[in-house]
Amino acid sequence: MNDQAARTLCIDIGGSAIKGTVYDQDGAALSERVRIQTPRPASPEAVTAIIAEVAKASGEFDRVTCGFPGVVDSGVILTAPNLDGEWHGYPLAKEVSTRLGRPTKVANDADIQGLAVIEGQGVEMILTLGTGMGCGLYIDGLCTWNLELAHHPFGKGSDTYEDRVGERVRKRIGNKKWKQRVLAVVKQVYPIFNFRRLYLGGGNSARLDPASLPEYVTVVDNKAGMLGGLKMWD
Repeated sequence: MNDQAARTLCIDIGGSAIKGTVYDQDGAALSERVRIQTPRPASPEAVTAIIAEVAKASGEFDRVTCGFPGVVDSGVILTAPNLDGEWHGYPLAKEVSTRLGRPTKVANDADIQGLAVIEGQGVEMILTLGTGMGCGLYIDGLCTWNLELAHHPFGKGSDTYEDRVGERVRKRIGNKKWKQRVLAVVKQVYPIFNFRRLYLGGGNSARLDPASLPEYVTVVDNKAGMLGGLKMWD
């Protein structure tokens, strides 16, 4: 198979749903998006089984990329804070490849999403707003993998970044206060990382008002979470 003609099944593993779409090398969708609710408990075996269901419903493909909500090292899961069970040490890339019979790459979901939108110049950053909060940092187009800012303390209290802007708290405090918290996070990280551009993605980014954000912030479509999977094969 010519890499330029390869069909990539891009899978986004989230705390609420597991989604998949097959794309050609130019980013054109070759299948309808498949979305299946994340199982509970979201154990390695249960999630891998759902990935297989998504793949079966997606048609033909030649290779697979999975975005995973946690720290990933060479296709092996180290952390999975919003899933369940014994994920540490689970060889997800190998397990998916064996089950689907296709070469598979797995990386942090926020890192993958950023690959789809960055310009490749200077320092760029993405924060993904969904069940939790993901973070990706890029320098001249190169990803600094697995920057888990979400679990760092936000301020003087015990709350982490994810505690401040995750889905659970959004539902509790409402969108208005949640959007104010997102803006506070943006203003806090800016003088730390001094990025040229910050992207806000994830399912909840659609709830933001782009006009109310600083000029260095761009809100991106959540489908970037899967399109970035193509970049993993460049």
